[in-house]
Amino acid sequence: MIQIAERGSKPKRSINDDANVSDDLPYVIELWSKGGSKPLRVIARAHNAALARAIFKAAAAEHHERKLTLRRNDRMLATTG
Repeated sequence: MIQIAERGSKPKRSINDDANVSDDLPYVIELWSKGGSKPLRVIARAHNAALARAIFKAAAAEHHERKLTLRRNDRMLATTG
């Protein structure tokens, strides 16, 4: 969840706050390096499987030349390439 701060106040939680993100958003979509040896970056995180699959499908269409993975915690759910 992303909260929008009121003008002049600090946000309660930033997008990059990794402390609780993995607990709240267990689905992770990763973009891999061109060689495919390691994940380059996390494209998105999601709360539920339906949203995670939709994001994965859209990312796969946009990055068709690269490997993508969809994981829930340590379990691999889908991959491309």
